[in-house]
Amino acid sequence: MNRAAGRPCRQAVVALAAFSLVIPGPLIAQSEDGVAVLPGSARSAGLGGAGVALVGDAGSMFANPAGLATIRNVAVEGFYERRPDDHTVSAGAAATRVGRFNYGAGVLALTPPSGTAQKSDVLAVSSLVFRFGLLALGGSVKFVRQTVAGVEQNTWAGDAGIAIALFDIFALAASVQNIGGDLGDGTHLPHRTRAGLTLNYVDPQGSLRLLTTLEGQWQTGRSAVLVVGAEGGIRAGGIGILGRVGATGQPEPTPESAISVGGGLELGRVHLDYAYRASDNPGGGTHQVGIRWTP
Repeated sequence: MNRAAGRPCRQAVVALAAFSLVIPGPLIAQSEDGVAVLPGSARSAGLGGAGVALVGDAGSMFANPAGLATIRNVAVEGFYERRPDDHTVSAGAAATRVGRFNYGAGVLALTPPSGTAQKSDVLAVSSLVFRFGLLALGGSVKFVRQTVAGVEQNTWAGDAGIAIALFDIFALAASVQNIGGDLGDGTHLPHRTRAGLTLNYVDPQGSLRLLTTLEGQWQTGRSAVLVVGAEGGIRAGGIGILGRVGATGQPEPTPESAISVGGGLELGRVHLDYAYRASDNPGGGTHQVGIRWTP
């Protein structure tokens, strides 16, 4: 690499390093996690919840708006999760590219068991990304409606993200989620900063697949969390089979397992995903299914 070509890359790395240090400052009262920090992708769930550097899928906007930057045309994604307490999580997202810009919109809902009078908690998000060279900068505006202790809360918030994506081989990214999000009474949406990287060890356009991801998460009022995940498989004749495993740090006691497992089936441009995390809860573990389309 010559000096002229290397300079933009070095500048991008410096920008990402500075961005990843934007950790929330003064501690403020936070709401329960709720709909604002739920994963919107079964692929992410199978990798332990890592998602900030999983670029190129429509559901990327739920973790990092800049993750939409590598979408070449149009991408669509859907997600469904069934919880042991009979709550369900469903999400849909779509994104497209226009010149140097990528635009996406999505909705995620946390629905209580049938027969209850409580409304579904809803997150609606709209994301815009600008890419120049290897560097992508993105921002999201989102509306959140949730019910806590029988009281309905509504607020607007924003996300900011950055990504350095080298084709489909390597991605380095960071995001800050739930900027603002004032719910009143001194409470705010959980403010979370994420930084991570994803690396493909083989050409993802070939027959073999092997990918790892590493992510750090900092949420106000909680200990830092490290998430690691791996994805591998084989593809032939337009059909691929993948396996996934992820491990999530758990600084606080929780009934959920630190390990998640999953898999995927690729049928041309259609990707079917599944993830499972065991739990000591009476209803058992959590199942997630998803579908992605990336033409």
